[in-house]
Amino acid sequence: MQIAGWILFLLGIIRLGIAWINWQFNKNSRKISTCGYPSSLSVLIPARNEEQNIEGLLQDLTQLKDPTTEIIVYNDQSTDRTAAIVKRYPHIRLIEGNEPDKGWLGKNYACHQLALAAKGKHLLFLDADVRINGPAIRHLLCYLEQEKLRLLSLFPRQILTDTGSRFTVPLMNWILLSILPLPLIPNTTIPSLAAANGQCMLFKAETYYQLLPHRKFRNNPVEDIAIIRYYKSGHQKTATLTGEKEVSCRMYRNWKEAIQGFAKNIFAFFGNSQVTAYLFALLTTLAPLFIFYSLRTGAGILYLLFILGIRIFVSLASNQPVLQNIAYIIPQQFSFWVILIYATIHHRQKKLTWKDRNIFSV
Repeated sequence: MQIAGWILFLLGIIRLGIAWINWQFNKNSRKISTCGYPSSLSVLIPARNEEQNIEGLLQDLTQLKDPTTEIIVYNDQSTDRTAAIVKRYPHIRLIEGNEPDKGWLGKNYACHQLALAAKGKHLLFLDADVRINGPAIRHLLCYLEQEKLRLLSLFPRQILTDTGSRFTVPLMNWILLSILPLPLIPNTTIPSLAAANGQCMLFKAETYYQLLPHRKFRNNPVEDIAIIRYYKSGHQKTATLTGEKEVSCRMYRNWKEAIQGFAKNIFAFFGNSQVTAYLFALLTTLAPLFIFYSLRTGAGILYLLFILGIRIFVSLASNQPVLQNIAYIIPQQFSFWVILIYATIHHRQKKLTWKDRNIFSV
């Protein structure tokens, strides 16, 4: 029993170290030197029923001082005022979408159609609920060019305005930044050592059109992670950043919506293994009690400090409120279990609805 306790203790140290590495990596990524602004950029926005979000993003883009070649919105058969809002901006191109072809998921189809219509040498895909301020686009383009990347993904700073989102949204970065050292994404060729966020993905257009990644993963509900791993398997250099101050997103507006949203992709964080996901949940839930029991009080207190340290470094790397995430450790852990159970039920039933479409129906 003591051996198992020490193994768990060591895993805690490793996760703490990974969280610290990611915090340092993201601090350093913000120190890039300036570069000449590439004049050929297409900002591409897939949108389905986004009347609550899209105007904020369009206003941000039109107010940026940095030039762009074009901004294109794909209206994916919205039943609300999404298209009417976009039409207020005459310099923004609106594509009225059709029903996705058989075998395609809606967002993947929308992104593919956007790419086919784009003219820029760089393709920046943004979700409609993203907000951008300041020199954010310039920073991403300069980082991509200086690091000689073919794909750069960013986990935006998450806006947490309600209790439900505070209980759930930080889980995404808590998982990612405590098990995956981000420096390994650009510096290894192992596909599994990669993660991406479809909310913000910047591609070199030349490579994108060679690989057509959204077409390749046309029916994958977690296409962002599949795409970055596909790039790595083809020895295309990629990177992922988190916590950019000037790129933010309000993913979900309540606890129920967040549970449903994260259920789409929770297993992808664990290599699409439900067993690994549940094992991680068990370890992070029960390890403190087991260590207190098997290794006694001193080791147990140290392990609790590891837990706090992980939350602190992940919060700093993600640009999230540190004290808030520490205060919500227990509700977040409970929400993690709810997400896993909800995802398991709906994956077995092959029925999980998002944006009024069943993502398992293609």
